Amino acid sequence: MKVAGGLKEDGVVVGNTYDKYGSGNPIVRRLMAGFDRTLSGFVRRADPESIHEIGCGEGYWVEKWSREGISARGSDFSKQVIDIAKTNASAAGLSANLFSVCSIYDLLPDRDTADLIVCCEVLEHLEDPHAGLRALQGIVGRHLIVSVPREPLWCGLNLLRGKYVANLGNTPGHIQHWSSSKFNKFVSHYFDVIGHANPLPWTMLLCRPKSS
Repeated sequence: MKVAGGLKEDGVVVGNTYDKYGSGNPIVRRLMAGFDRTLSGFVRRADPESIHEIGCGEGYWVEKWSREGISARGSDFSKQVIDIAKTNASAAGLSANLFSVCSIYDLLPDRDTADLIVCCEVLEHLEDPHAGLRALQGIVGRHLIVSVPREPLWCGLNLLRGKYVANLGNTPGHIQHWSSSKFNKFVSHYFDVIGHANPLPWTMLLCRPKSS
């Protein structure tokens, strides 16, 4: 799969800096396997007829779900990364029309709603994550899955491997930071959290719209 490899758009790092899904590094493979198991478990629990991934990057998960027979599509604010996602989809024999350019702030209920909304590794990049969650409220059909890096563990692990030392281990583009409990509390203002998991080194929540 082609990845963005550090591309920037409007000063923001887009997509993945390297192919973490296809990495040969045993530690990376183990971490991604844990993320995959958790996300896939939450998707099975949600049992959606349709999925819309917000911040889909190069399209890895949309491709995976499409091959599993789920009606899936993805969007991202970055035209560059969506172009890559379309290229990857075509190479996999899937329609490039599965992907579209759209900021999380510009989501529309009549266009972007799906049974399950997935928004992984997005909120930490937002200047206004409250506005991001309000936008997600407008398009969630039955369930939402969100994930963010678990802090301070994420930065600590970066420092251990000698990355981003000048920034105390903070990954470029990460401007929001939550511990697992604080992220749960934050999201709970907007959704009912019905599943909470900590695949190392992330926090992942399964949510549904607030009960009236």
